Amino acid sequence: MKKIYFIVNLVAGKAVISKKLGKIIDEFVKNGHEVTVHTTQSGDDAVEQAVYACENGFDKLVVAGGDGTLSQCLQGVMGSDRRIPIGYIPAGSTNDFAKSLGIPSDQLKAAVVAAQGEPVFCDVGGFNDRYFSYVAAFGAFTNITYETSQKVKNVFGHAAYIADGAKELGHIKAKPMRIEYEDMVIEGDFVYGMVTNTSSVAGMIKMKDFLLDDGIFEVTLVRKPRNPAELGKTALSLLKNDMTDKNIIFFRTNKVTITNLSDEPFSWTRDGEYGGEEIVNTFCCHKKAVPFVVADKEKLPIEKELV
Repeated sequence: MKKIYFIVNLVAGKAVISKKLGKIIDEFVKNGHEVTVHTTQSGDDAVEQAVYACENGFDKLVVAGGDGTLSQCLQGVMGSDRRIPIGYIPAGSTNDFAKSLGIPSDQLKAAVVAAQGEPVFCDVGGFNDRYFSYVAAFGAFTNITYETSQKVKNVFGHAAYIADGAKELGHIKAKPMRIEYEDMVIEGDFVYGMVTNTSSVAGMIKMKDFLLDDGIFEVTLVRKPRNPAELGKTALSLLKNDMTDKNIIFFRTNKVTITNLSDEPFSWTRDGEYGGEEIVNTFCCHKKAVPFVVADKEKLPIEKELV
C-alpha cells in the first residue's frame, strides 16, 4: 500500500476545502493509499512538513491549498535529497499553476488526479536561495497578492485582487533596473517585471508558447509609459500576450540577474507570496527538478521524448 502525506491549508481560497476532506481522503483510500493528514499551522509549517514527507518514507505528497501553499511545499521538496511526486488540489483564489498542469479546478476531480495520475518532471525556478513553481515578479500590483487579507480573499475571491489593484493605479512608480542574461545587458526604468513558467499569471495575464520542462523560463519587462494613455495601451497588450508593444521587453533564458539601481528597496513576490527585497536577484531554471502528478502528460505543454 502506497503512502500519501496530505498537507491541507484550511483557510485557502474561500475556505471550503474542509467540507470536502472526507470525500477526498476516501478517494485516496479507494485507490489503495494509506493517508496521513496534516493541516498547516503557519507559513513555514508547510515547508517543514514537506521535508518530513520526503524523508520519512512517503510515496507521494499531496497539497491542498493555493499557489502559495504549493510553493511553500516546493521549498521543502527541493531541499530534500529524496524528491517525491507532488499532487495538487487547488483551493486558492487563483490557482495559476494548477491550470498549467491541467489539473481540474473541481477539488474532488483534482483528488482523483492526485490519486490515479502519473508523475511528470517539471522545471523549478531558483530565486536567490529559494524556489518558485511558476512566477517571480516585481513592480506594479505584485504586492497585492500577499497584502490583501485572507478574510477579504475568502469573501470576494479573485475580485479582491482587482479591487485592491485599482487603488494602486495612481501610485505606480518606475524602478531603475539592470537586467543581465547571456551576453545581454539592459538598463531602464520598469514598472513591472516577471520570470515565469506558466500558462497564466494572476488569472489575467495569459502566456503562450511555453514548456514546463525545457529548462527555459520566460522573462517579461514593462518599461515606464510616458502618459496614462500609453500605460493603458501597454497594459492591454500585456493582457493579450502581445509582446510587440514598444514598452514591453520579452525574452527566454535559463538564467537572468536583475539588479535594483535605486537607493530605495522594493519587494518581489514568489508564487504570490512575499519574496524579499534583495538588491541583486538571480534567477535560474532547474530543469525537470520535481515530479508533479498529472492526469495526462500528452496534453501538457512539455517536450515529447524522442524514440
